[in-house]
Amino acid sequence: MTLHQRIYADLERRILSGDLSPGDRIPFEHELTETYDCSRMTVSKAISELAGRGLVTRRRRAGTFVAQPKAHAAVLAIPDLQAEVAARGQAYGYALLDRVERNARDDDEGELAAGGRLLDLTCLHSADGAPLALEHRLIALAAAPQAVDVDFQTLSPGSWLLKSQPWTEAENRISAIEADAMAARLLGLKPGAACLCVERRTWRDGQGVTRVWQTFPGDRYDLVARFSPAHMKDIRR
Repeated sequence: MTLHQRIYADLERRILSGDLSPGDRIPFEHELTETYDCSRMTVSKAISELAGRGLVTRRRRAGTFVAQPKAHAAVLAIPDLQAEVAARGQAYGYALLDRVERNARDDDEGELAAGGRLLDLTCLHSADGAPLALEHRLIALAAAPQAVDVDFQTLSPGSWLLKSQPWTEAENRISAIEADAMAARLLGLKPGAACLCVERRTWRDGQGVTRVWQTFPGDRYDLVARFSPAHMKDIRR
């Protein structure tokens, strides 16, 4: 590993682990040259590569800062339900129903966990007091260890992930389903009522970050995708 690769790897690890959060300034170039006993050109090359990956942004005369996570790279954007509800002029509500830290139970979960444990969360989102979505989410603690210390009683996991955990790839799967007994009870529906299920996975450089299933009453939510012909090759049928 060359010296600039080592500097890159050290800074990347601090960013992805959460040691450096979005908006934090990374050490100035002259500080890094002293730390690593190298030329400014070597440091600049490492930072340029971080900027090229979208992990940092350079601000003239101010320094280099950890970039805000981008939530719009997928064909369908990753929504923040709280922001969506507020944008409609409605009052957002949220309740954490269950929280368990556990091991993977099958191969799919094992792939997400990547040898670590999973944070298993169930929560309910509402708009103007009416149930909007039942959410079941798994967070890979190998990828997002900070999740263990987050108070998800007051902050929804989706909002936290969007604000603090960068991702590089996402997949959405949308299905028409019938409400099972639990979903019907929590969403105020009759068993078997038509619902929309959005299953989403996100990865960071090939490592799974989260997998979520959000179940919406069929008459209370819609999804709109806007994309260009260049994106068509990414749509899986």
